[in-house]
Amino acid sequence: MMSCRIANRTRATLVQGTTLGIAAGLLMLGSSVDARTVESSGANSAGSATATQQAGAAQQSNSASGFQQWVNNFRPYALSHGISAATFERAFRNARLQTSILNLSRSQPEFVRPVWEYLDTAVSDTRVSKGKQMLAQHRADFNRAQQRYGVPPEIIVAIWGMESNYGANFGNYPTIDALATIGYNGRREAWAKSELLEALKIIQNGDIDHDQMRGSWAGAMGNTQFMPSSFNSYAVDGDGDGRRDIWGSIPDVIASTANYLKANGWHAGEPWGVEVSLPQGFNYSLADGKQQRAVSAWQQLGVRATSGGALPSLEGAALLLPAGAKGPAFLVGHNFRTILRYNNSTSYALGVSLLAQRVAGQAGVQASWPRSQKPLSRTEIKQLQQQLTAMGYDAGGADGIVGPGTRDAVRQFQRAHGQPADGFISQEIKRQVDAAR
Repeated sequence: MMSCRIANRTRATLVQGTTLGIAAGLLMLGSSVDARTVESSGANSAGSATATQQAGAAQQSNSASGFQQWVNNFRPYALSHGISAATFERAFRNARLQTSILNLSRSQPEFVRPVWEYLDTAVSDTRVSKGKQMLAQHRADFNRAQQRYGVPPEIIVAIWGMESNYGANFGNYPTIDALATIGYNGRREAWAKSELLEALKIIQNGDIDHDQMRGSWAGAMGNTQFMPSSFNSYAVDGDGDGRRDIWGSIPDVIASTANYLKANGWHAGEPWGVEVSLPQGFNYSLADGKQQRAVSAWQQLGVRATSGGALPSLEGAALLLPAGAKGPAFLVGHNFRTILRYNNSTSYALGVSLLAQRVAGQAGVQASWPRSQKPLSRTEIKQLQQQLTAMGYDAGGADGIVGPGTRDAVRQFQRAHGQPADGFISQEIKRQVDAAR
């Protein structure tokens, strides 16, 4: 997923402190009232069901009418920005309000998904095996992209696997419908109008027909889930047919994804990072993923590669503990942060990196994940934020979402109570804060 797009979420889970990175696999339909809930014997029940259906039909009619009015109002804006009347009419001829998207955009998942559960799926044996197969099948295209853009084939294939399971599921929402629905909804109207205009430019340019422009509910398109604006900035014609097709042309998919990474700063020849071990008594407050040091400085602090070899050369090396002091540790560099430009989620970037590593025939994570650590629900996170703030550790608000402010507050609490200041949030830290009040 491109970092500018709306983050897709599962129906009930979210990776702790991140957004989920796999767009097409998260296209759940919002549920409406099941007809069975109004089925029962007796005239009163039947009348109630009929009234409910009539009210629902009226609401749908009003929504459809409002949506069409929004489209009508958008038309002069699009035409004033270079879209022809013919392109607009063709793109919106069969456009309709996607009510399931309205439900998805309003959803607030209650439960937080641990990073290890996310990675279990992201870097599954099945996905690794399929990645190796796709790498072999399209080796010539991957090699050409690497020669031109400097991005390793395994990184590109990993993004492809993460985003759409190698094209098996990149979504079936008409992109015009999806973006117009989000715009009509009003919560991100300016953003949606901008992306919708970019989508119309793609159609007008002849890269894809409007009825074949499909993707996620949030407007991300094709095998590697480009937003329309990213498509217009970075998509390239990899097969020489004169069109940029990230839906049906694998050479275009590979070249476009590599071009995106290069344009966003990929350093050829530099790895994403490496799994490391930390010495006893290590200062875990240094491992926030943001404090950058030379690799030699980390070595002086006792950081070692788990493989036993030398630490690789990494620009701006930072230490990352996605599961706190009791889980694996990673030293990450510039290219890891470039992957974050594709999707600003630490778990996503780690998933891409580890999947690429496995596809390339290297070992997976060596240290054990703390699977006994249970995550907090959104309600519990909000309570924790309120408790920390009341105790003098400013969490930056109480919204039930883990961010830098919450982690910093947890680190302050941990330091004050003689614990490793890793900022990791779980049921264990919630119990400690409860006991300290």
